[in-house]
Amino acid sequence: MIPVLVKNILPGAPLQAYVRKYQIFRFLFDREITPPIKHHYPRPEHCITFYIKDPQKFKYQDPAAVQSYPQCTINGMHTTPVYRSGGNDFLALKIILCPVVLYHLLRSPINELTNGFINTEDVWGKEVASVCNRLMELDDLYEMVGVIEHFLLQRMQKITHHFLPIDQVPELVFAKENNVSINWLASQSCLSVRQFIRKFEERIGVSAKTFACIIRFDKAYRMKNLHPEYDWLFIALSCNYYDYQHMVKDFKEFASLTPAALYELELKAPERSFGFSYLT
Repeated sequence: MIPVLVKNILPGAPLQAYVRKYQIFRFLFDREITPPIKHHYPRPEHCITFYIKDPQKFKYQDPAAVQSYPQCTINGMHTTPVYRSGGNDFLALKIILCPVVLYHLLRSPINELTNGFINTEDVWGKEVASVCNRLMELDDLYEMVGVIEHFLLQRMQKITHHFLPIDQVPELVFAKENNVSINWLASQSCLSVRQFIRKFEERIGVSAKTFACIIRFDKAYRMKNLHPEYDWLFIALSCNYYDYQHMVKDFKEFASLTPAALYELELKAPERSFGFSYLT
């Protein structure tokens, strides 16, 4: 049986141009315990997630109704929090894709996926159901990753067209965060500003400015998890905010909480029950 863990695994060489990493989350709570809710905040990523054991439930904002995820989801970019509750026997394998790969996989603009998801079976049919069934039969983590990699290689081989200069721009935003202008990004895309704005949102689901803000917010959030001893002003300046209040604005925008309140809530996350910090 796969032990309780929070783990990153890098993709094999054939998939490194398409996949950033795999994240594995395995929690096993006693049946008489109600697992804590996980508050997920916006991250600069698109992902495909397999839920292997007990179902995962979620809701967006109060008083939204609680819903259940299908066994495999394709998730767009989020700009608002999602509140998730996993089962007592919880195993999720998350594929974090490189920017724009999802756009090319789906062969259509992904704006409609922002703050949402689709059932992967609705896109790729019985092939996904077969992968889910195979994963449920396995107990070895690396065998599971092998099954997923085989599935992904088949999907990636169906991307037949060439990537364009604009497809490299999200990586530039990652590298430079908020230190570039829209005009400069458009020039790197070999497009007019108007064309760039439209095509970037088609590929990522949010504007380049919002994408950069989410990258910076996520960096600050992770830094506090990694270094609880850092004060918030130090984190703000380290993440290229002008000052603490400038950072607070992003936290309230994307988490609906102040930095301190978000961190206090993070201390109650499911992984903390097993001594893990959500560093992945």
